[in-house]
Amino acid sequence: MAPSQFSEPAFELKICAPGELRGRINLLPHPLVFTNGCFDILHRGHVTYLAQAAALGQSMVVALNSDASVKRLGKGGDRPVNPLEDRLAVMAALESVSLVTWFDEDTPLQRILDCRPDILVKGGDWPVDKIVGCAEVKSWGGTVHSIPFLHEKSTTALLQKIRLL
Repeated sequence: MAPSQFSEPAFELKICAPGELRGRINLLPHPLVFTNGCFDILHRGHVTYLAQAAALGQSMVVALNSDASVKRLGKGGDRPVNPLEDRLAVMAALESVSLVTWFDEDTPLQRILDCRPDILVKGGDWPVDKIVGCAEVKSWGGTVHSIPFLHEKSTTALLQKIRLL
């Protein structure tokens, strides 16, 4: 069969431009979970964390740092390894993710305000009171969680290992 005979995978429909987020959120079951990150090279630590976060609610939105936002985080001049378009597609393919969007700012605060999640989640390296959006989510009755890591994995460590090979 010719490639043109195949339709775009359904998971691509989970990718949501920031300007469409408010309308799309209204169609999701609640409670709504929100998390964010670079998710540059997806690994076991990421997918475990995302599954745990999603289990806290009925739907989950993941906001990814844009390429420019990742570069400003100082993770290295060659980061992100995968461009935003690819990171969005891989994230959208995960069963635990209901919608995936992005932000170009240094923090995801505007996406959090757009979504008004019931539950805000970050990984265990973030104390709850330091999670961006904590005060805002608590102000409308939501909860904020820092999920401890089950697998000590990181994209930075993975890249260091690859470079040594």
